Amino acid sequence: MPLVARRSFLLGAGAALPAVLAMPAFAFDALPDARFVGFAQQVNDFEIASGKLALAKSGNENVRGFATRMIADHTEAAQRLSKARSESGVSYAPDPNGPPHTLPILLRLNTLQGGEFDTIYANAQLAVLGEAEQQYAANSNNQSTNAGAAFTGVMMRYARDELPSIKRHREMAQTLAGGR
Repeated sequence: MPLVARRSFLLGAGAALPAVLAMPAFAFDALPDARFVGFAQQVNDFEIASGKLALAKSGNENVRGFATRMIADHTEAAQRLSKARSESGVSYAPDPNGPPHTLPILLRLNTLQGGEFDTIYANAQLAVLGEAEQQYAANSNNQSTNAGAAFTGVMMRYARDELPSIKRHREMAQTLAGGR
């Protein structure tokens, strides 16, 4: 692919990414426990993996500091999730078609460097953490219209306990993304 065509393709793909990352404008319904565990684990895995990419690909100290914090906090959150899952007897059942859609973001981030990486990384953090904040809030209140769905107090408590951290991370991501 000629350099101009490749640059045009990358710019077009970068311009389209915010639309992919845009948060839906509807209220989140609480997920059944097994699906929530899958959602929460995907968020933790994304934050750890994208943080490691940021440490490898960014020279920006703000991005690197944020990434270091996300790796540490989400490693601990994953351990607490595992404990809550064991305590409640809930199986891990992620929905491959459901949110958060983090794999395409990780694949895209892996192709970037420098300032372009920093911008896409910050926007991705804002989108994923915004979605996580809404889902954790829904599950912490357990206000679901899913009749017959399996909910336990243990997973509701996990969501409620983690929600302040998710909110704080989203606020940090918003600052990192330039206040968007």
